[in-house]
Amino acid sequence: MRARLDYTIASVLRLATLVRSPFSFLFARTSAEEHVAEYLMREHGRGRPVEEILQDPYVRNRLTPEQQSRMLDRPELVHALGEQTLDAARQYLRTR
Repeated sequence: MRARLDYTIASVLRLATLVRSPFSFLFARTSAEEHVAEYLMREHGRGRPVEEILQDPYVRNRLTPEQQSRMLDRPELVHALGEQTLDAARQYLRTR
């Protein structure tokens, strides 16, 4: 009995994505990073400083300091929070 090959659309699309961009996994954002970015914008909208939010257990349990720093470079965060606010947060991460 011969092995049956899986030619479903999902498997073909995964292969096509891998062939098109074999190093895309290096730049992929994690779902944890997405959730923390949303949390950061929501809490900052409530009036909390970014440095304080980065100290929250929710953030610290989900992202390493390197991931937090990378997250602060996201264009949507820069646009929503402002460059000066994020510069202060980056400085805080460097001194921590």
